Amino acid sequence: MTEGLREIDHGAVLILALDRPERRNSMDLAVTRALANELERAAVNDDVHVIVLQGHSHGFGAGSDLKALAGQSVGEMISDEREMAALARSFNRHPKPIIAAVDGYAIGGGAVYAASCDVVFSSVDAKWALPEAPIGWNAAYGIAAMQARLGAYTARHILWGAEGFSGETAYEIGLADFLTEGSAAKAALDYANRLAALPPHAVAATKQLCAGPIDRDAVEMDERAMASFERCLATRTAQTTLRKFGMV
Repeated sequence: MTEGLREIDHGAVLILALDRPERRNSMDLAVTRALANELERAAVNDDVHVIVLQGHSHGFGAGSDLKALAGQSVGEMISDEREMAALARSFNRHPKPIIAAVDGYAIGGGAVYAASCDVVFSSVDAKWALPEAPIGWNAAYGIAAMQARLGAYTARHILWGAEGFSGETAYEIGLADFLTEGSAAKAALDYANRLAALPPHAVAATKQLCAGPIDRDAVEMDERAMASFERCLATRTAQTTLRKFGMV
């Protein structure tokens, strides 16, 4: 186990579970790099056929750890966010299926990370929220993945983040592929086991064929989002948020 990230082997299924309860499973740069490293290892491990991404008991994830960004310059913040953006994009390019299991909550970057996975399971009572715009900036990455799942108009509405929504709503709009009354993690593992039993080369080929439309504009859109995010940081509303977290 890497600090902040649990790795659990279930035969041909690898579970990667965020485990930072003191930070609501938010991600700092160390956890981002740990997750990226585990995904790189899994990509060349023939014993791993499918990956499940979930939270360990305290929700799926709360996005960037704002407290971890305290004291950083804007340039350093942008640098960290760029690594997180690259990690989210890598899900679509990874040779193995990556399944998100959303129990508890998926907030901000956590919601974007879930949407970037190949398959998303959400419990009916999960809490989803994209709070970036209300606190003073736009989502810094993941716009292409959100639009691929939701379409441009619904993605825009969701990314405005005027209100949070339930797992049931996430399923109805297409942000989640499967809705569970009980544990999303259990349902995701059952699905992953069935997928892992299929011929790996056929699964990988199918994923690769479907990846192109999602990936085509992802880098450009992330760069545009990051530039807009940087401009937003200078606004009064954003500065108020940054002061709240001790970041200015």
